[in-house]
Amino acid sequence: MHINPYGEYAVKLGIDLLNTPPTSATELSKRCVDAGLVPDWTATEVDLADTLDFLGQWARVVDADTENERAQALNVLLARAAAYPRLTDHAGDGWHMHYRDPDIALGGVIRALVSVGTALHLTGRGMSRLSRCAAADCSLAFADTSRTGTQRYCGTVCSNRDAVRRHRARAAS
Repeated sequence: MHINPYGEYAVKLGIDLLNTPPTSATELSKRCVDAGLVPDWTATEVDLADTLDFLGQWARVVDADTENERAQALNVLLARAAAYPRLTDHAGDGWHMHYRDPDIALGGVIRALVSVGTALHLTGRGMSRLSRCAAADCSLAFADTSRTGTQRYCGTVCSNRDAVRRHRARAAS
């Protein structure tokens, strides 16, 4: 059974690239392969520029204040990434869905993959499941993949550091 690749891992790729933007086409390519993309492209500086531009637009989805604003911002990205859904077996590992045209550059692949993955993540888990870390000294984005949907921090380091701060503030008062 194939799990839909446009869900959680696509959002996590977007988060990774947003939190630590790649600085070269080679780095972009390596990080995409490390995230599980099948390399049927050669990354270029144009792909890097397209990806960085997309990430700036995608940050508006992450930072939206309301569900409606988030949906509107994401719909703009989905419209730019729109293509007919199609079956593919490009890697010889079984048939699966792609929501992008064949033979597009890596920048377009990232736009389609992260946009559709974000839409599936938010509609499947909840529109509030994309945010910035609640720690006062951190602005990293995260996708809430917890069972309860109550994640407030980008990771355990920020969560623990904030808990210690709150404990010390209570103890001091």
